[in-house]
Amino acid sequence: MTDPDPPAALTGDELETWAALATVVEWLPAALDAQLQRDAQLTHFEYGVLYALSRAPDLTLRMSVLSGYANSSLSRLSRAVTRLESKGWMRRAPDPADGRSTLAVLTDQGRDKVEQATPGHVHTVRELVLDRLTKPQTRHLREASLRIAQAIRSDGSWVPPASPAPPGPATAAPSPAGPPATR
Repeated sequence: MTDPDPPAALTGDELETWAALATVVEWLPAALDAQLQRDAQLTHFEYGVLYALSRAPDLTLRMSVLSGYANSSLSRLSRAVTRLESKGWMRRAPDPADGRSTLAVLTDQGRDKVEQATPGHVHTVRELVLDRLTKPQTRHLREASLRIAQAIRSDGSWVPPASPAPPGPATAAPSPAGPPATR
Protein backbone atom coordinates (compact mmCIF):
# COMPACT_ATOMS: atom_id res chain seq x y z
CA MET A 1 0.00 0.00 0.00
CA THR A 2 1.34 3.44 -0.87
CA ASP A 3 1.02 6.58 1.20
CA PRO A 4 -1.56 8.86 -0.46
CA ASP A 5 0.28 11.95 0.79
CA PRO A 6 4.02 11.33 0.58
CA PRO A 7 6.06 13.76 2.68
CA ALA A 8 7.15 16.92 0.94
CA ALA A 9 10.83 17.33 0.11
CA LEU A 10 13.03 19.19 2.54
CA THR A 11 13.40 22.83 1.55
CA GLY A 12 14.56 26.11 2.99
CA ASP A 13 15.59 26.09 6.64
CA GLU A 14 14.84 22.36 7.01
CA LEU A 15 17.13 21.45 4.13
CA GLU A 16 19.90 23.78 5.30
CA THR A 17 19.69 22.42 8.86
CA TRP A 18 19.71 18.81 7.69
CA ALA A 19 22.60 19.42 5.27
CA ALA A 20 24.67 21.05 8.03
CA LEU A 21 24.01 18.21 10.47
CA ALA A 22 24.61 15.50 7.87
CA THR A 23 27.94 17.10 6.98
CA VAL A 24 29.04 17.17 10.64
CA VAL A 25 27.90 13.56 11.11
CA GLU A 26 30.10 12.53 8.18
CA TRP A 27 33.15 14.76 8.74
CA LEU A 28 33.57 14.75 12.54
CA PRO A 29 34.21 11.00 13.02
CA ALA A 30 36.88 11.06 10.33
CA ALA A 31 38.58 14.08 11.92
CA LEU A 32 38.53 12.45 15.37
CA ASP A 33 39.88 9.19 13.95
CA ALA A 34 42.66 10.99 12.07
CA GLN A 35 43.93 12.77 15.20
CA LEU A 36 43.75 9.66 17.39
CA GLN A 37 45.38 7.46 14.75
CA ARG A 38 48.19 9.97 14.24
CA ASP A 39 48.85 10.67 17.93
CA ALA A 40 47.85 7.46 19.72
CA GLN A 41 47.44 4.68 17.12
CA LEU A 42 43.75 4.35 18.11
CA THR A 43 40.45 4.80 16.35
CA HIS A 44 37.84 6.98 18.02
CA PHE A 45 35.81 3.83 18.73
CA GLU A 46 38.80 2.12 20.39
CA TYR A 47 39.53 5.24 22.42
CA GLY A 48 35.90 5.27 23.61
CA VAL A 49 36.18 1.65 24.73
CA LEU A 50 39.39 2.31 26.66
CA TYR A 51 37.99 5.56 28.10
CA ALA A 52 34.81 3.85 29.35
CA LEU A 53 36.91 1.16 31.04
CA SER A 54 39.16 3.82 32.59
CA ARG A 55 36.08 5.33 34.25
CA ALA A 56 34.66 2.01 35.50
CA PRO A 57 35.09 0.63 39.02
CA ASP A 58 38.13 -1.65 39.07
CA LEU A 59 38.69 -0.69 35.41
CA THR A 60 36.23 -3.46 34.51
CA LEU A 61 32.88 -3.72 32.71
CA ARG A 62 30.83 -6.58 31.34
CA MET A 63 31.20 -6.78 27.57
CA SER A 64 27.42 -6.42 27.21
CA VAL A 65 27.46 -3.19 29.24
CA LEU A 66 30.46 -1.87 27.33
CA SER A 67 28.65 -2.67 24.08
CA GLY A 68 25.73 -0.52 25.20
CA TYR A 69 28.02 2.38 26.13
CA ALA A 70 29.77 2.10 22.78
CA ASN A 71 26.46 1.92 20.89
CA SER A 72 27.89 -1.16 19.25
CA SER A 73 27.01 -4.73 18.48
CA LEU A 74 28.85 -7.32 20.54
CA SER A 75 30.57 -8.55 17.37
CA ARG A 76 31.94 -5.09 16.46
CA LEU A 77 33.05 -4.58 20.06
CA SER A 78 34.66 -8.03 20.12
CA ARG A 79 36.74 -7.21 17.02
CA ALA A 80 37.92 -3.95 18.60
CA VAL A 81 38.69 -5.69 21.88
CA THR A 82 40.74 -8.31 20.00
CA ARG A 83 42.84 -5.48 18.51
CA LEU A 84 43.21 -3.78 21.90
CA GLU A 85 44.15 -7.08 23.57
CA SER A 86 46.84 -7.72 20.94
CA LYS A 87 48.44 -4.42 21.99
CA GLY A 88 48.21 -5.29 25.69
CA TRP A 89 45.79 -2.46 26.50
CA MET A 90 42.96 -4.62 27.82
CA ARG A 91 42.00 -8.22 28.42
CA ARG A 92 38.88 -10.35 28.68
CA ALA A 93 38.08 -12.54 31.66
CA PRO A 94 35.15 -14.74 32.69
CA ASP A 95 32.71 -12.98 35.03
CA PRO A 96 32.99 -14.81 38.37
CA ALA A 97 29.47 -13.64 39.29
CA ASP A 98 27.95 -15.03 36.07
CA GLY A 99 29.86 -17.62 34.06
CA ARG A 100 27.83 -16.76 30.95
CA SER A 101 29.24 -13.23 30.87
CA THR A 102 32.64 -11.89 29.91
CA LEU A 103 34.39 -8.99 31.55
CA ALA A 104 36.50 -6.40 29.76
CA VAL A 105 39.42 -5.29 31.93
CA LEU A 106 41.71 -2.33 31.29
CA THR A 107 45.40 -3.15 31.82
CA ASP A 108 47.98 -0.79 33.26
CA GLN A 109 49.27 -0.26 29.72
CA GLY A 110 45.72 0.53 28.61
CA ARG A 111 45.31 3.08 31.38
CA ASP A 112 48.61 4.65 30.29
CA LYS A 113 47.36 4.71 26.67
CA VAL A 114 44.14 6.52 27.67
CA GLU A 115 46.13 9.04 29.71
CA GLN A 116 48.51 9.58 26.76
CA ALA A 117 45.69 9.91 24.19
CA THR A 118 43.28 12.09 26.18
CA PRO A 119 45.00 15.51 25.97
CA GLY A 120 45.20 15.42 22.16
CA HIS A 121 41.64 14.16 21.86
CA VAL A 122 40.35 16.86 24.22
CA HIS A 123 42.26 19.49 22.26
CA THR A 124 40.70 18.26 18.99
CA VAL A 125 37.17 18.19 20.44
CA ARG A 126 37.61 21.71 21.75
CA GLU A 127 39.18 22.98 18.53
CA LEU A 128 36.60 21.46 16.19
CA VAL A 129 33.44 21.76 18.29
CA LEU A 130 33.38 23.42 21.69
CA ASP A 131 35.59 26.45 21.00
CA ARG A 132 33.49 27.25 17.91
CA LEU A 133 30.37 27.75 20.02
CA THR A 134 29.21 30.20 22.64
CA LYS A 135 28.07 28.79 26.01
CA PRO A 136 24.39 29.10 25.01
CA GLN A 137 25.14 27.40 21.67
CA THR A 138 26.93 24.58 23.50
CA ARG A 139 23.91 24.08 25.75
CA HIS A 140 21.56 24.14 22.73
CA LEU A 141 23.74 21.63 20.87
CA ARG A 142 23.70 19.31 23.90
CA GLU A 143 19.92 19.61 24.24
CA ALA A 144 19.32 19.10 20.53
CA SER A 145 21.69 16.12 20.43
CA LEU A 146 19.91 14.51 23.39
CA ARG A 147 16.53 14.93 21.71
CA ILE A 148 17.81 13.41 18.46
CA ALA A 149 19.47 10.52 20.32
CA GLN A 150 16.24 9.89 22.24
CA ALA A 151 14.26 9.79 18.98
CA ILE A 152 16.69 7.25 17.56
CA ARG A 153 16.99 5.05 20.61
CA SER A 154 14.80 5.51 23.67
CA ASP A 155 16.96 3.43 26.02
CA GLY A 156 19.48 6.23 26.29
CA SER A 157 23.17 6.52 25.60
CA TRP A 158 26.38 6.84 27.58
CA VAL A 159 26.51 9.82 29.90
CA PRO A 160 29.79 10.99 31.38
CA PRO A 161 30.22 10.92 35.16
CA ALA A 162 28.81 13.95 36.95
CA SER A 163 32.17 15.46 37.82
CA PRO A 164 35.08 15.46 35.41
CA ALA A 165 37.95 13.43 36.80
CA PRO A 166 41.09 12.08 35.25
CA PRO A 167 40.92 8.49 34.03
CA GLY A 168 41.77 5.91 36.63
CA PRO A 169 40.36 3.50 39.18
CA ALA A 170 39.04 6.19 41.53
CA THR A 171 36.58 7.64 39.03
CA ALA A 172 32.88 6.90 38.66
CA ALA A 173 31.57 4.38 36.15
CA PRO A 174 29.70 5.55 33.10
CA SER A 175 25.98 5.00 33.23
CA PRO A 176 23.26 4.78 30.61
CA ALA A 177 21.13 7.88 30.26
CA GLY A 178 17.45 7.77 30.89
CA PRO A 179 14.83 9.76 29.03
CA PRO A 180 15.90 13.35 28.36
CA ALA A 181 15.88 14.84 31.70
CA THR A 182 24.43 13.14 27.38
CA ARG A 183 25.54 12.38 24.36
